[in-house]
Amino acid sequence: MSATDTTWETTADLVVVGSGVAGLTAALAAQRRGLRVVVVTKDAPDAGSTRWAQGGIAVVLGDITGDSVDAHLADTLAAGCGLVDAGAAAEILAAGPAAVAGLRAEGAVFDGPAARLARTREGGHSALRVVHAGGDATGAEVERALLAAGERAGLTVLAGHAASSVLTGPDGTVQGLEVRDADGRAGRLAAPAVLLATGGVGGLYETTTNPDVATADGWALALRAGAALADVEFVQFHPTALYTGRGRSGRAPLVTEALRGEGAVLRDTTGAPVTAGVHPLGDLAPRDVVATAITRRIAALGVDHVWLDATGVPDVAARFPTVAASCAAIGVDLARDPVPVRPAAHYSCGGVVTDTHGRTGVPGLWAAGEVARTGLHGANRLASNSLLEGLVVGRRAADDVARALAGPRRLAEPTETHTRPVPVADRAVLRAALTRSAGIGRDAAGLAAASDAVEAASTLRLPMTRAETEDAALTLAAHALLAAAGSRTETRGCHVRTDHPATDDHWQRASSTVALDADGRLHVGTTDARHGGVA
Repeated sequence: MSATDTTWETTADLVVVGSGVAGLTAALAAQRRGLRVVVVTKDAPDAGSTRWAQGGIAVVLGDITGDSVDAHLADTLAAGCGLVDAGAAAEILAAGPAAVAGLRAEGAVFDGPAARLARTREGGHSALRVVHAGGDATGAEVERALLAAGERAGLTVLAGHAASSVLTGPDGTVQGLEVRDADGRAGRLAAPAVLLATGGVGGLYETTTNPDVATADGWALALRAGAALADVEFVQFHPTALYTGRGRSGRAPLVTEALRGEGAVLRDTTGAPVTAGVHPLGDLAPRDVVATAITRRIAALGVDHVWLDATGVPDVAARFPTVAASCAAIGVDLARDPVPVRPAAHYSCGGVVTDTHGRTGVPGLWAAGEVARTGLHGANRLASNSLLEGLVVGRRAADDVARALAGPRRLAEPTETHTRPVPVADRAVLRAALTRSAGIGRDAAGLAAASDAVEAASTLRLPMTRAETEDAALTLAAHALLAAAGSRTETRGCHVRTDHPATDDHWQRASSTVALDADGRLHVGTTDARHGGVA
């Protein structure tokens, strides 16, 4: 594609791709620093994953006896199974109180008295430290508050436009973003800074807790711009997605972990406890442990689901109205009936490699939120650390962009680019292959078969529409995930290799990195999670 194919061009200081917690936090902070900001989102501004987050925000506010940032860090390190960057995690967790205070200043209202917010506990946490809103509607309140703040601030939001390419100059520095509308017409935003906040990759799987927009767009944009990914094999499956019936695919309603924090218990279809003897924390073990235990029990019994019994939780329907409504839609009374649940693809622990300010290895490119890999999550994310990371790194990235653009500067001019065709796989075939071979429980033969299936279902095309752009992103993301998973011949965190069930701390306690070479081929390397060096 050349510059003459565009239908419009404009300029900005910063283009933010995505309108969830990380993107809106960054955009608001950058605009208040005096930058001209445009937020690009391919759907409605509230269509992303943030509004579906039920559990809350894990944060140490200093008013819970016995809890501390050090304790939060210890829980995060334990959940991350040896791949958490301890220094990065400590920075992000310590910045949590200020980030939550900033969100409350934007108008977000959390449960409990303003002077001492209500707290709950989720899997992997050693203390009550998760603040929440509307019982189980924290993400919806966060999204509402940030969108309202954006309207008050006059934030420019370009909805209905899919990001198709990060524009770079001859020296590799970012010069802007190319987008396409619903009819495939291209537009260009010339800018010296682009921040990716595109969310997750649930669209790789047939069943996910993510909304339909989670199609790995940010992974593809970053790879093609020259950035690296890391830890992409670690896809967290939430242990308790609502099972709505055999053969159904798409978004599965989440059944928040906070229910187990309040006393709900997991039982199989025979009535036996699912996690007894599996982990000292039982049903509140880290998510990878619980999801694996459920998957194994389902396989052993030849059934489709297990039960989550919340009938003993006081006022459960009033305290968890979102879950209660989802259950009611399939004829289940949360207060009286056990809830059918099973794991579903939920969160990408890895992503675009950044520092704690969202800066990537490509000059002018930042990333924040689920699309990014800061080192906070390692091989398995601790519950409710995700909204916290989006708030903290979103604000930090905005500050970093402002510093980078301080002083006299010339806005990047739109340059002529020529986009080459890329592999685009049939989405249904891709999802079936990833679900079958790259879910919970993987082996070398299955991963190779999945890669072959995706390749066989691909054709070389120049993506023009939103659907084609998404399919191209999913195709590249699938190959990146399969390559990383194939290279990790051990079991660690979310990555369970049935042909390599042991954890190898001697040779494989390092993060897998994935990058594209000049010919568009993927290469897998490693980076030491404790030192940040790339091999």
